Amino acid sequence: MRYVIGVDVGGTFTDAVAADENGRIAGAKTPSTPDDYSRGVLDAIAALAAQLGIGERELLGSTAYVAHGTTASINALVTGDVEPAGFITTKGHGDSIAIMNVEGRYLGLSAHEAQDILHTRKPAPLVPKSRVAEVTERIDQAGAVVVDLNSDEVRAAVERLVATGVRAIAVSLLWSFQNPVHEHRVREIVNETAPEVFVALSSDVSPRIREFARNATTIMSTQLGPPLRRYLEPLERELADRGLAGPLLIMQSSGGTIAAEEAPGSAITTVGSVLSGGVVGATRLAQQLGHRNVITADVGGTTFLVGMIVGGEPVRSSSTIINQHPVNVPTIKVSVIGSGGGAIAWIDDGGNLRVGPHSAAAVPGPAAYGAGGTRPTVTDADVVLGIIDPDYFLGGRRTLRADLAAEALLEHVGRPLGLTAEQAAAAVYEVQNAQTADLARKVVVESGHDPREFAVYAFGGAGPIHASAFATELGAGELVVPLGAAASGFSAYGLAASDVVVTAELSDPAPFPLDPAVVQANFDRLEQQVRDALDRQGVDYASVELRRVFDARYTAQMFEVSAAAPDGAVDAETVALMAKSFEQRYAELYGEGSGFPAAGLQMITYRVRGVGRLSFRPSLPEHARADGGDADAAIKRRRPVFLEVGRGFEDTAIYDYELLRAGHVVPGPAVIEVPTTTVTIPSGREARVDELGNIRVNLDRGSHR
Repeated sequence: MRYVIGVDVGGTFTDAVAADENGRIAGAKTPSTPDDYSRGVLDAIAALAAQLGIGERELLGSTAYVAHGTTASINALVTGDVEPAGFITTKGHGDSIAIMNVEGRYLGLSAHEAQDILHTRKPAPLVPKSRVAEVTERIDQAGAVVVDLNSDEVRAAVERLVATGVRAIAVSLLWSFQNPVHEHRVREIVNETAPEVFVALSSDVSPRIREFARNATTIMSTQLGPPLRRYLEPLERELADRGLAGPLLIMQSSGGTIAAEEAPGSAITTVGSVLSGGVVGATRLAQQLGHRNVITADVGGTTFLVGMIVGGEPVRSSSTIINQHPVNVPTIKVSVIGSGGGAIAWIDDGGNLRVGPHSAAAVPGPAAYGAGGTRPTVTDADVVLGIIDPDYFLGGRRTLRADLAAEALLEHVGRPLGLTAEQAAAAVYEVQNAQTADLARKVVVESGHDPREFAVYAFGGAGPIHASAFATELGAGELVVPLGAAASGFSAYGLAASDVVVTAELSDPAPFPLDPAVVQANFDRLEQQVRDALDRQGVDYASVELRRVFDARYTAQMFEVSAAAPDGAVDAETVALMAKSFEQRYAELYGEGSGFPAAGLQMITYRVRGVGRLSFRPSLPEHARADGGDADAAIKRRRPVFLEVGRGFEDTAIYDYELLRAGHVVPGPAVIEVPTTTVTIPSGREARVDELGNIRVNLDRGSHR
């Protein structure tokens, strides 16, 4: 029997899913271990083996691959716990990372924040001036060498940087994306002078035009490479020692995996890995259910994550922003707020109730954990409202303290606002539901779509608890809680169901109409890079697919739009089709007639995305069917539960999910208890269990009795 394993490391819990060739799926949830996340990974795999009734060595020895989504990269950048890095650039351009092309003042800020000029600030440079070195060289915009690289200056720069204590050096020379010969020589000199130093080149990491974004991306990737390597190498060795037969694959923000050995060299691509797994899983499930448009809502212990699937494909972006710095990384677009189950409720200076973004995390956790946490969280509110059974948390593996939850809510929310503990819990519940619905609405509407045309897929440990409330407020047409064998580990299922994805790109600005020979040469070069990279992963593929993409703009615009390019040989007709593809995509994003063809088009960046289809990818298996629609036999008990402000506490049926079958109908108000999560069905709604074991709720306005 062969297996695949997906492991999703969150700030509070680590979820793991194992799928076998017969479609059987097992899931496990264990506490994350922030001091060393690899321990949580190993604990989760051991829990999978126990659930499957086999030994850990037997499981790993039969595993085709382990797909791992890591928080190590994003946590390191957010907290600043990164490798001290040096920066080598072209003489006269060392201050570019401090000047920030003026963008640093507003990148990543909302329109309201950006307009508050008195309080906006540029972030600190990624590298202090003392660790910046300039060297003589110059390549022009066409890629021709104008001034040779001064090797002696490079050698002296490396020696000076190493003397300051750096063990990683980022290299980003002007116009290196047109000709990387000087950057390659710098790497040779670093390796000769200080072979122990980690080095990354912009021509490898981010061969795009625009100096500041290229520099920032290269520096951040360099800062992340060594710690990521220190995390992955011992984990990979330990898994091998425990008998892992296949490779360890690391999820990227693009929605695909790469081999662990390759990941440190392109560390910046792993930053969004824990965010994209759920979207990949939702894409696979949507194919099975026939949904073309989906809003993914992942509520974990720390964050609320929103992604979109439009026309059957995840919505992607060619870049993102981290800590007000631009990052040139193709990514699945996921928006995040700190509104998970561990989000702390607090009163601001104006006397307003706030929820998040700070989290109680895994340690000490919510007050109800009884592990020393004293601040009230969303989970504490859910316990006080009767939604979470304190004796059935994590399937009964952990008992919660409802008294401590009530005490924390009363102390920090109730008394300041003149509320009882129950009223404080209800207020926290409402605020969390409102801000999650607001984020989802913002993501969908600002992308030019109507929420009524979307289904909401809600997952994560806390997602199903709040899904009915925020999906209804959002105005979505249907709610799907992906349960069955995936349960709260749906993001881990997405990791296991992902393919290997490699992207190569290069900037070569030119006005349309383009020379077909140049277009052909650029795509040929990138396709060869992608094939070589796929070969290096050490994975057997069922098939390989290469997709051509390009970034273009109307002349004199500041930013580009990504569009698809045709496959095959390039001729004048191909170039015309590319122009048409750009204009169609522009109209989709900004409205029909919003383009300005008279200005002419400019090609900026070529890109090839290679997808290596893995020979074994899991699909959710069919759920056992019921003889009829009556689900009364699955009712465990009844208890008062608060699900809506207008109704207060109501006598509510509590269902055991493990006794529900496909075809069962659950009328609200109801709570469905799963070992790793809880699903709420408000009064006036009814849920049905589909053939895959998913809980589905029709949210059409007319369906509310």
